[in-house]
Amino acid sequence: MHDQSAVEELAVRLADAGSDGAAALAAPPSARAQVVADARKISVAHARLEHLFDSGSLEEIGAEVLHRSTDFGLEKKRIAGDGVVTASGLVDGRPVFAFAQDRTVLGGSLGQAHAMKIARLQDLALRAGAPLVAINDSGGARIQEGVDALGGYGEIFRRNVAASGMIPQISLIAGPCAGGAVYSPALTDFVGMVDASSFMFLTGPKVVKTVTFEDVTVEELGGATTHAQLTGVSHFIWKDDLEAIDQIRKLLGYLPSNNREAPPFVESTDPVDRMNPEFHDIVPADPRKPYDVRGVIELVVDAASFMEVHANWARNIVVGFGRLGGHVIGLVANQPAVLAGVLDIDASRKAARFIRTCNAFDIPLVSLVDVPGFLPGRHQEHGAVIDHGAKLLYAYCEARVPKLSVILRKAYGGAYIVMSSQHVGGDVNLAWPRAEIAVMGANGAVEVLNHREIQAAADPAAKASELKDAYEQKFLNPNIAAQRGYLDAVIEPHETRRKLYRHLRVLLNKREWTPPKRNGNIPV
Repeated sequence: MHDQSAVEELAVRLADAGSDGAAALAAPPSARAQVVADARKISVAHARLEHLFDSGSLEEIGAEVLHRSTDFGLEKKRIAGDGVVTASGLVDGRPVFAFAQDRTVLGGSLGQAHAMKIARLQDLALRAGAPLVAINDSGGARIQEGVDALGGYGEIFRRNVAASGMIPQISLIAGPCAGGAVYSPALTDFVGMVDASSFMFLTGPKVVKTVTFEDVTVEELGGATTHAQLTGVSHFIWKDDLEAIDQIRKLLGYLPSNNREAPPFVESTDPVDRMNPEFHDIVPADPRKPYDVRGVIELVVDAASFMEVHANWARNIVVGFGRLGGHVIGLVANQPAVLAGVLDIDASRKAARFIRTCNAFDIPLVSLVDVPGFLPGRHQEHGAVIDHGAKLLYAYCEARVPKLSVILRKAYGGAYIVMSSQHVGGDVNLAWPRAEIAVMGANGAVEVLNHREIQAAADPAAKASELKDAYEQKFLNPNIAAQRGYLDAVIEPHETRRKLYRHLRVLLNKREWTPPKRNGNIPV
C-alpha cells in the first residue's frame, strides 16, 4: 500500500520536473501510484538505464534527493532526483551500478546533491565489486552553487581514481560534456560517444574564438568523430543511444566484475583444434605487401567473438577483445594495411593503454607481430616518440597476465623487443617459418654493412643482390632466434589457433610476484 500523502508529495515534485504531476493529483487515490509510475518513465535518463539493465532488474537509489541551495532562485527549483538517476541492476545476470544524467532537469547540471548521489553510487559499486556505467548528458557544473559544484566534481574524480583497476568503469557520452565534467570520463576505462549528438571539450567554441580567434564548430572541436579518429579520447563511436547501450552490455561481457574475479568464461562451439589452411594465404610472402591483420585475428579467436577497441584511432595497430576456447583474451596486432604496421606515437599510446587495462582485469594478452620498426621523422621525434614508445615497452614489462605472441612476418629493430618479446617478459613466443627477425631489413643492412664492397664491384647491382640473399639466409629467418631460445617454437601458420590455446590453458593460473612499491613512474 502507498501512503497517499507521500504519493501526492511525489506528484508535486514530478510536476516541478516537468512530468505530469497534475494528472497524478487529479487521479483518484487508488490510481495515483500508477500515474506517478508512468510519469517517471518519461525520463530519457531513466529509459536509458532501463535499456542497459536486464528487464525488471533496475532499482533506483536516491530518487528523493533534493539540492539545498537557495541562491539565484534555486529554492523554487528543488526537483526530486536533482537531475541524475542512480541505480543498480543486472546485466546478463551480473550486478552493475549505473547513473544517467537528465538534461531536462536543470540542464543535467552538477551541484552538490547531484554529485553526492554519483559519489555514493561509486562507493557502493566499489564495495560490491561491481562495474560502474556512467551516462553523461549534462551542461556541466551548476554555476549557481559555485564551489560546492566544483567540490562535487573533485569527489567524483577521487573515486574514479580509487576504483581504477579495481572495477570496470565505462562512460557513455550521450549529450554535452564540457569543462571539468570531461575529466571523470577520461579517468574511466572506456569512453564511448553517440555520433552527431554528443561532444566533449574543456572550453567551447565561443571561448576558443575569444582567446585564439579561431572559428570552430562544436562538432569539429569535440564531436564524436573528432575524439574517435583524431584524439583517441573516445574508444567507440555509436550511431544512437540504443546501439551504444547494447554495445556497452556486450563490452561488459568481456570484463570481470572486479579485479579479484576471472573474466567471464563462455562455452565455445568453435573447435579449439581448428586448423585453417586460410592462415597460409592471408599473409603475403612479400614483406612489403599490405594485408588486413583483422583477418588473422578472426581465424585465431572463437567465431564472431572479436570486439575491436579504438577502431578509428591509430589504425596502424589493432586492439580488442576476443575469446579463445571460451576464455577472454586481449589482442594486440600490428596492422600492415595502415602505414605498413609501423609503430608511432599514437599506436604506442593506444596499445599501452589497452595492455594496462587487460593487466588490471586479469585478461591474457595475445600479440600478433608484423612490424618494420618505429616511424622515423622530425614530427615523431619532436612529439616525444621516445617517451610514448616507452609507454608501450613499460606496459608489456609491467603486465603480469599470460603474454603470448606470434611473429607472423617481420619484427625489426626496437619494435621486435617492444612487442611482447621474451626479453620484456613474454611467456610464450612463437613465429611462422617465414618470419624475419633482425635489426633491420636486408636492403638497409646490406647498404650499411657492405657499402664499400658494393661500390667496388664490377656489377654493383648484382653484388648487392648477392649480399642481400646471403643476409636473408643467415639472419632473416626465425631459426637463429629459436636456437638462442628467444622463440619457444617455429610453427606452421595453420597451427596458430591450436598452439595458442594449448599454451593459454596452462598459463591461466600464472602468478608473478613483484616487490611492493607505491607506484611505477611511467613515461609521460
